[in-house]
Amino acid sequence: MEIYLVCEDSLEGIFTGIYEAYVLKRPHEEIHIQVGEEENYRLFAEYRNIPPEPGKAVKVARTIGQKFGSECYMSVCRALASPDQAKGEAIYKMIVGGLIMKNPMDIMGNLANPHVMKVFELARFCGSEAHLLTGFIRFQEFDNGILYARIGPKNNVLTFIMPHFADRLPMENFVIHDELRGLYALHPKQKNWYIVSEADDFAFNPADHAFSDDEAVYSQLFAMFYETIAIEDRKNPKLHRNKLPLRYREYMPEFSRK
Repeated sequence: MEIYLVCEDSLEGIFTGIYEAYVLKRPHEEIHIQVGEEENYRLFAEYRNIPPEPGKAVKVARTIGQKFGSECYMSVCRALASPDQAKGEAIYKMIVGGLIMKNPMDIMGNLANPHVMKVFELARFCGSEAHLLTGFIRFQEFDNGILYARIGPKNNVLTFIMPHFADRLPMENFVIHDELRGLYALHPKQKNWYIVSEADDFAFNPADHAFSDDEAVYSQLFAMFYETIAIEDRKNPKLHRNKLPLRYREYMPEFSRK
């Protein structure tokens, strides 16, 4: 009988599931971590709902950091930001394989292990998207001085990109809105940033705010600059799409103004 531990799609949820998998003291090949509900249940399998518990999640996080190192822990966190529902199983089985290695610190180099390879690929994609967004995000100024930016990434990268902007804009009040997930990263001037959700009854509707006069002028100038700087005979749309994928452009004023 195989056991599927159904976890919430969050770091706390998946880490709690991994903790409970070890508490069962069953062969690990019989236990699986499932992120979210499944439409088609498997025959001869038992499903258990595992609510997130911060205390248990902290113990798993501590174990990963101590046994595998901080770099591996960051890779796991990036993999957890992926929308791929197989991430929980991959991280769990990677931990199982790493803990029996002579030197667990070498786990991320064991790419012959399909679970390690899965975590590596998810983490790389998330890290790449977060890096791209630090250059692609466009802030627009409202008349009350708040800087506002929209994004719609495939991965839940707000946690990874906010330190970049908080470090560079410490004297600004700004908001980064992940429209796909209904999340807002808020940075009050000279204070620590934090993330809130529409599920927390928080809503920031940009339609309720007018852009400042300077914003209107500079947005128009930037759009004109973008249109006129290119050399017609050297245009390469294929290379342009490779460097700036189409899915980012709807959130960039220089494209949305066309």
